[in-house]
Amino acid sequence: MAYSLRHQDLQVVEAASVQASALSTPEGWQVERLSPGLGAVIHGVDLSAPLTDVSLTALRQLLLKHEVLFFRRQTMSPQQHRALGAAFGTLHIHPVFPSVPSIPEVMVLDTQQQDLKDNALWHTDVTFSETPPLGAILAARHLPSCGGDTLWASGIAAYEALSPMMKEHLEGLTALHDFTRSFPLARYGKTSEAVARWKAARDQHPPVEHPVIRVHPESGRRAIFVNEGFTTEICGLEGDESAALLGYLFRHVTKPEFQIRWSWREGDVAFWDNRTTQHYAVDDYRPHRRIMHRVTIVGDRPFGPGDRSA
Repeated sequence: MAYSLRHQDLQVVEAASVQASALSTPEGWQVERLSPGLGAVIHGVDLSAPLTDVSLTALRQLLLKHEVLFFRRQTMSPQQHRALGAAFGTLHIHPVFPSVPSIPEVMVLDTQQQDLKDNALWHTDVTFSETPPLGAILAARHLPSCGGDTLWASGIAAYEALSPMMKEHLEGLTALHDFTRSFPLARYGKTSEAVARWKAARDQHPPVEHPVIRVHPESGRRAIFVNEGFTTEICGLEGDESAALLGYLFRHVTKPEFQIRWSWREGDVAFWDNRTTQHYAVDDYRPHRRIMHRVTIVGDRPFGPGDRSA
């Protein structure tokens, strides 16, 4: 399967990466870096208020540089949450998870209402889509007294740590991503209505092929783009070869060197680049309740290092 850069040129996106590394933030903002690999807390931003074009541009550039951004003490309503996400692009509506009443773009993750085991593993959101999300904005609504942290890992940092020979080997490969790997009928078909919804989602999202190494459409940086949540096989390899290589990549990309761990507080918001990161919601707080709201921004079709045609 061929992937193309379309109207963008790699020289342009590589220049954007350099520009992002030298960005200046709006007055009153402070950037607290969390690790060498990824993550930053952005202080002095009120996400409940409409953001200026300057602020939106700064957030885009900070996202390119740090991959995951965090904001403390936010007071966004679901309507404001939706508006914030829509400022970055078209919003995705999840085929399985419920949403805030009358606001379908704001997904609800409530452990008292849903089985969320599919979040307690390393995954990149919705890679079963032809156009996986650009990113997602997650807001804490109700938290357990302790536990319930979320970890993120950088596919960029993991790629850059590979040997030159391994990079060369991976850059021509593609892999299949399957909706049913994280959303099996056994867990998402408890009622006849749920079965019908699951079958419709499965039929709308057949397995899709993506490059194993993805080129970021804005920065031009390369990232490992397979994840335990949805990637089922590497195309063109025998089953045991595929399983061995995927197992290695799943372990490699989630090494502590490429991770950060976030301990949530009421009012926290996280905004991550779904094109280059994976995350893991730690399921250590049962029987206590945890409620999160998420808006998901539609992305573009992934392309690999060899796909530079216009």
